[in-house]
Amino acid sequence: MKRRFSEQIKARALAKNMKRLLALMLCILVVILLAFLLRETWILVLILLKNDHGHGGYEMIEGIVIWFLYFEFIALIAKYFESKFHFPLRYFIYIGITAIVRLIIVDHEKPQSTLIYSFAILVLLVSLYIANSHLLKRQY
Repeated sequence: MKRRFSEQIKARALAKNMKRLLALMLCILVVILLAFLLRETWILVLILLKNDHGHGGYEMIEGIVIWFLYFEFIALIAKYFESKFHFPLRYFIYIGITAIVRLIIVDHEKPQSTLIYSFAILVLLVSLYIANSHLLKRQY
């Protein structure tokens, strides 16, 4: 009995240390993502100031979507800490939808691919609806 109690204490201590390491690594990741977010913001400012009427529109839209991807990952990590070390499923779905929209903007040459990407967005939207319904709500 005493040995079992000792093993439980060791397991809890290990889990606590792993959470601390994960939190540290996520903080480092946030700093890296913030650097990329600032770089992408600077690129968007340069595209806006370039005033090129050729392909500047596509570059601007692609840059905005990339900016939102960085922003969503940072928001996901912030939500992880706010919700007691839990990643909400809906944030992963938001990131997936944004990534597929970016893919459609960048690679819209083949209509079949665009249709498949659109269907994937539909599947993610249905998943988001289910995740936000009362069926998957988590009680804290």
